[in-house]
Amino acid sequence: MCHMLADSVSELHEMADKIGLNRTWFQSHKTPHYDICKSKRQLAIKLGAVEVNRKKVVELIRMYRSESSE
Repeated sequence: MCHMLADSVSELHEMADKIGLNRTWFQSHKTPHYDICKSKRQLAIKLGAVEVNRKKVVELIRMYRSESSE
């Protein structure tokens, strides 16, 4: 399992739709994301998702949290 994040919630939902995720699986608390299995991860990458390192994940989390506190 892993987390799927994006630069925006709309982009996140768009990829979730492309790989067949149910919107009820969306986790909006603190950092908007989906938990996805390895096969969905591979499909997302095939469809254009970009693998990122921990530094980028931290940047995304900070971005989301700063936007939610405004």
